[in-house]
Amino acid sequence: MDKVRIDKWLWAARFYKTRSLASEDIAKGRVQVNGVEVKPAREVRSGDTVAMRRDALVRTVVVCGVSDKRGPAPVAQLLYEETAESVQLRQQAAEQRRMGTEPALSLVHGRPTKQDRRKLEDAWGTRWSASADH
Repeated sequence: MDKVRIDKWLWAARFYKTRSLASEDIAKGRVQVNGVEVKPAREVRSGDTVAMRRDALVRTVVVCGVSDKRGPAPVAQLLYEETAESVQLRQQAAEQRRMGTEPALSLVHGRPTKQDRRKLEDAWGTRWSASADH
């Protein structure tokens, strides 16, 4: 076997849990083969470069072998080789996540609940204004 569908290869290489998840991401334009957006039926061969975007991270791998059978993880890792730039970007992203979360993500969004409104009313007491005069 010298070529296989990209959705089958991504599934066999264990980048996606199911073939349908791989097909969805391919259809959404999150997967490129040799710099070109593809359809799930696109065939990949050894030597092709596959770029996958998940969340804010782009992972670039070179196809070393093709298989349409999903095997154990150590065998699946032999199907591809990740580029040095991709490894470096992944390590930088992991370091950023380790350093801390975005402060804006910790803010509570939306309408206050009934309990929140009662807390606000208790904090203000009977005053109807924020002014200093009583």
